Amino acid sequence: MTNSRTHIAFVAPAIILMLVILIFPVFVAATLSFTDYSLGNKTFNWVSWENYEALLKRSSYKKMFSASLTYVFIVVPFSVVLGLGSALLLSSLRFGSEIYKTIFFLPVMATLLAMAIAWEFTVDPIIGVANATLKSGCEVKWFYSLMTGSWRGGEPLDSWYGLGCVEGMPNWLGDRKLALGTISFIGVWQAFGFNMVLYLAGLTAVPRELYNAAQMDGADTAWKRFRLVTWPMLGPSHVFVVTITSIRSFQVFDTVEALTQGGPSKATYVMVYAMFEKGIKQNLVGIGSAITIVFLAFVLILTLTQVYFVNRRVHYS
Repeated sequence: MTNSRTHIAFVAPAIILMLVILIFPVFVAATLSFTDYSLGNKTFNWVSWENYEALLKRSSYKKMFSASLTYVFIVVPFSVVLGLGSALLLSSLRFGSEIYKTIFFLPVMATLLAMAIAWEFTVDPIIGVANATLKSGCEVKWFYSLMTGSWRGGEPLDSWYGLGCVEGMPNWLGDRKLALGTISFIGVWQAFGFNMVLYLAGLTAVPRELYNAAQMDGADTAWKRFRLVTWPMLGPSHVFVVTITSIRSFQVFDTVEALTQGGPSKATYVMVYAMFEKGIKQNLVGIGSAITIVFLAFVLILTLTQVYFVNRRVHYS
């Protein structure tokens, strides 16, 4: 009995903090999501499911769901594949691997606001490096075609490249067709270094004896050894990396706030930015709370689904 009370005394502070910091705010947000409450008002009206119905019916919120899911579906697979590929390449290097690890991990450690400002200058339609590179590439292609006789005199230069040459350079953040892809590219750039480190940790736990055994059993190529040994042994790493990357992708906010503010035409209107805009900027706490609850439900369902389906096939050593 004494031991039980002692255990409760040690665990109680953590449980209290969890209830106050995690559980209670979710309960408050869930309650406010059924109201039209705004900060500063002494009273509020109970609106039942109206806030949630608005999320399903209004076009701006449909764009919010579309932008968030598209961002996740782009960032997660690309950052996971690049992270795994980088980890495999670095683990095979004998010299210089630490330098590459540092370079690839720099985006993870970079200040998000400074990173966003740097990318804003990079993709600027007038002075940006991205468009300057495209312009140089188009001019090189035009010069080559001119020298080889394949260029037709009446053909405009800007038809030589899909995104435009010399004139009509793409506005990466101002064009609604390109803005979300640009934000997603930045997300991949930022996320894959973190995934690389996680996969490197997983690779160190793979016993070397398994590779020797696989080679003796006929796995004489690197692909066969990867498919038969590395991939299944990285099962726990796959679960963790995919889950963490998915949650972090749903939480994207800094780059959207700094670069596009949800535009143009709601093309980058992701869920966390919508929470900020409705709950803070417009002081619509009720609808902001409803978006928060839906966001938490997305993350919870995603996490449980991945753990259930992926973890069933995990190989633990």
